Amino acid sequence: MARLRFSSVMAFAMMSLVLVACDALPRGAPVEREVTEAASGEVADFAVYPVTRDFLGILAEWPATGERHLTWIPTSGGARTQVIASGDQLRLTVWDSADDSLLTNGEASAVIEALTVGPDGTIFVPYVGNVRLSGMSTQLARERLQEEIDIIAPSAQVQLELVEGRTNSIDLVGGVGAPGRLPMPDRNYTVLNAIADAGGVRAGMENPQIRLIRAGSIYGTSIDRLFAEPGLDTLLRGGDRVIVEDDRRYFLSLGAAGQQNQHGFPQDHVTALDALAIIGGVESRRGDPGGILILREYPTSAVRTDTRGPTQSRVVFSLDMTNADGLFSARNFRIYPGDLVLVTESPVTGVQTIFGLIGSAFGLVGAANNL
Repeated sequence: MARLRFSSVMAFAMMSLVLVACDALPRGAPVEREVTEAASGEVADFAVYPVTRDFLGILAEWPATGERHLTWIPTSGGARTQVIASGDQLRLTVWDSADDSLLTNGEASAVIEALTVGPDGTIFVPYVGNVRLSGMSTQLARERLQEEIDIIAPSAQVQLELVEGRTNSIDLVGGVGAPGRLPMPDRNYTVLNAIADAGGVRAGMENPQIRLIRAGSIYGTSIDRLFAEPGLDTLLRGGDRVIVEDDRRYFLSLGAAGQQNQHGFPQDHVTALDALAIIGGVESRRGDPGGILILREYPTSAVRTDTRGPTQSRVVFSLDMTNADGLFSARNFRIYPGDLVLVTESPVTGVQTIFGLIGSAFGLVGAANNL
């Protein structure tokens, strides 16, 4: 009888201790209600929005966050031939069979190297003077020089070669097989032409991005987008600089997720479903698929009292992946750079831990009965 009373007292004591310790059990992630219920407090400085089909229409009017929005230049037609510009250098060869030729001095030909096109678009030719060639193709420029030289040497023939200068070449700064300066063969030279001539995009890059620097402005898009939309393969201009680089955007994952890490963007647009796949999904033993939270900060300028923006700059989006509407909505919810995907812990996990402790308590009681 004494042992029975002792066992009962021990069981009651152990269960009491376990229940008291319930709220103090260590966890790797919060339970969803611990986060969402805090938003209703008097001093809450964040807002919670459940992501549903109806809410996605409202969210579409909110501003994007976390990234610099770069525009791009659609393509257009250009001349099929090279055009002479200031800074180019010309190589002029004059052929003349006349013994008293001013230009060849009795030789069969004379070569004049490094005739630089000046800022005014002209070159200087001995015995001829300044000749304006800027804006002409090499063929038209040769004909123009031939007309001028005919005046002093009617029997001479002119040959003209172009060495592209800064205004007739572009720079590929990085992210390709052979970066460097590339001459433009004609005015129909596009971004993809230049990348191909430079050996293509370097292997191993994540969602390669194109940055085009022109006249102090920066334009940007991705290689995948250029491939998908040929109309965006813009024409280059002399002096352009093209950079191919990894996508610098990232989002974070924490809590009961398959991975807790920083993750790059493998494609231009990443949805909540994409993000869950990237982070390895919900940890099966303790994650709550009905409690996926996405934390995001908006600039204060985006805060609105109507539906065209969040009511607080700090926002928590709640996704329930246990029903069809939640799954479809997650597929259409875009992740922005800097977002935190937080997989909350299932309340069942705490209960299972408690039952484990209770089982241990009964084990101790059983051991005591055997004394």
